[in-house]
Amino acid sequence: MKTSQNTVLITGGSAGIGFEIAKQLSAKNNHVIIVGRNTERLEKAAGQLQNATAITADIADAADVDKLVTKLNHDFPALNMVINNAGYATLNSIVNDDDIFDKASAEMHTNYLSVLRLNQKLLPLLQKQQESAIVNVSSIVAFVPGRLTATYSATKAALHSYTQALRVALADTTVKVFELMPPLVDTEFSAEIGGHNGIPASQVADEFIAALETDNYEIRVAGTEQLYQLFLSSPAEALKVMQAPR
Repeated sequence: MKTSQNTVLITGGSAGIGFEIAKQLSAKNNHVIIVGRNTERLEKAAGQLQNATAITADIADAADVDKLVTKLNHDFPALNMVINNAGYATLNSIVNDDDIFDKASAEMHTNYLSVLRLNQKLLPLLQKQQESAIVNVSSIVAFVPGRLTATYSATKAALHSYTQALRVALADTTVKVFELMPPLVDTEFSAEIGGHNGIPASQVADEFIAALETDNYEIRVAGTEQLYQLFLSSPAEALKVMQAPR
């Protein structure tokens, strides 16, 4: 996949992994469109980028998504890359929390169902392009769940399965389907689960760009590859490692 002269939509693009990817892609002569719920934060982020547009929208809200898709079709008909980075997570106990269903529902809606909806609505536009891509950002927990992020892990497992199926379904089209699987990353998003112990978001962006250039469709960043290999050889041992204190 080419890494310059693209028009790229990045959800959750005002901070963390999304912003670092936006920064690198904008520096490589791409037009980046960053989307998020907080207008002030978006505009501040866009001001630090070259050739960027900020659009306020909540990808979990159906009406916002419809408005976003309409605007993209009208104002950005050359859109050829969608990076589904926005996410939602809670720390919870699947045994003791009385509101576990509500927490899991919110996570599944944002992390999986909303991604599916946005992709479905943008596929007609992407398929008009000579070369295009969908990038779904999942996680190492798609393979090995964390004890206190069990419901979040389940959403990423669903996203991983969907991404594989989507890649097969689009194999004979111009749309390439990538999955970016970071380990723990030091961002505001992950602060509650010990994110300060994680890798920098810039490293995720570096490895993502390198993989994009070589059409590496499953991008297991940094330690994710080692844990994935352990999962393949010994699922029980990988599960044990994931529960270790961070």
